[in-house]
Amino acid sequence: MNSNGFALTTGFSAKELRKLRSMKDAHGIQKFLDALPYHLEDTAWSPRRVLAEETAHCLEGAIFAAAALRANGYPPLLLDFEAENDTDHVIAIYQRDGGWGAVAKSNFTGCRYREPVYRTLRELALSYFNIYCNLRRERTLRRFSDPVNLKRFDRQQWMTTDKPVWFIVYHLFDIKHYPLLTPTMEKKLHRVDERLFQGECCGRAVKSRR
Repeated sequence: MNSNGFALTTGFSAKELRKLRSMKDAHGIQKFLDALPYHLEDTAWSPRRVLAEETAHCLEGAIFAAAALRANGYPPLLLDFEAENDTDHVIAIYQRDGGWGAVAKSNFTGCRYREPVYRTLRELALSYFNIYCNLRRERTLRRFSDPVNLKRFDRQQWMTTDKPVWFIVYHLFDIKHYPLLTPTMEKKLHRVDERLFQGECCGRAVKSRR
């Protein structure tokens, strides 16, 4: 589809579409997200709003990445992670040469980009396990979802709406998730060590105390 056709379909302006396509591939999209400040507000902005505000959190970064991947020829896919005693995480996923990779925005160092070298989505999810921890240093990742193609929300203009896209979040709550660990494994987990924890917290955004 040419740029005009894509813009008509999605609602992006020609300028916005050029910006998305200038990222070229998953790594370029990740570099763009890494350059954006991480914000801590309870929002659910569309990709257009992220472009305008030039900031994003985990959910918004993943949704933005899915739209940018779509602009560069990939399907707009999300994968959801569920955690215990921790916040969930959402990543945009893509496939190249038979391998799965990911683009993501995170307030923690290791929960971001993955090269497309994982044979299955379970392998990809497990690549996040060792560094996925809460502030008590507990390893918290437990489940991953079926992939979600965001084309299902095109009628709701998920890429360009000025309204919050909480409908995507509600859908992620409802879809099937698969356990990564057995109950026995969960009971025998150790906390991450101090060096790993400090590495994960490098550059972490925190709310200012007023």
